[in-house]
Amino acid sequence: MSLRPRLIPCLLVHNGGLVKTTRFADPKYVGDPLNAVRIFNEKRADELMVLDIDATSQGREPNYSLIATLARECRMPLCYGGGVTTPDQVDRIVSLGVEKVAIATAALADLTLVESSASRVGSQSVAVVLETRRDARGQLVSVHSRRGTQRIDGSAHSLAQQAEKAGAGELVINSIDRDGTMSGYDEPLIAELRACVNLPITVVGGASSVNEMLKITSRHQGVAAAAGSLFVFKGKYRAVLIQYPTPSERSTQPRG
Repeated sequence: MSLRPRLIPCLLVHNGGLVKTTRFADPKYVGDPLNAVRIFNEKRADELMVLDIDATSQGREPNYSLIATLARECRMPLCYGGGVTTPDQVDRIVSLGVEKVAIATAALADLTLVESSASRVGSQSVAVVLETRRDARGQLVSVHSRRGTQRIDGSAHSLAQQAEKAGAGELVINSIDRDGTMSGYDEPLIAELRACVNLPITVVGGASSVNEMLKITSRHQGVAAAAGSLFVFKGKYRAVLIQYPTPSERSTQPRG
């Protein structure tokens, strides 16, 4: 039996507001986070991912007040990431009503954080984020942390396997090169990582259309498709308009 594809809006919080970046830079203000959650509630989104892009770079803890407010409002599963460095923080965030906590920098620096967190809240509530970038020739894939500013030793393949072994319940693959470009997902990397781990995978960065998102989820079992620009911009001039596919748009057989 095939599972219903998960199409996930990915929202970035910067200076308290909702922004959209391009290749992890040039944040453009697109609205209020709480208002966005309410709109996605009305549109019955499958899940919501909220990433605080300031917390780690500023060396501060997660904004628990904001997390609690979003979790109370959110009617779909919520994944939060940003500034998480300890199992106590993971425990606290989950206690506020968040289903999954996404960890990038701290998890890659010390995978015992994943192990300890999973033992406390369950593997299903711990997601490890791999921020990936291809070289100038588009061939070799490297993994980074701190919003793409620090390279991590090891391949995406090996780090994904290490995260799974440490007890992560999900991988989030975030493409730095494709972020905000709407140029298409890095499907070769998706296929490679799908083949090397048994975890659910969420991919984000580059979504060009709902049709592409449906193709990705159809072709790769256990892969969910997340997007930012596609759900907050409208048309070639990228006017801000929060949107989400209707049931009829989702039921259309993906082409190509």
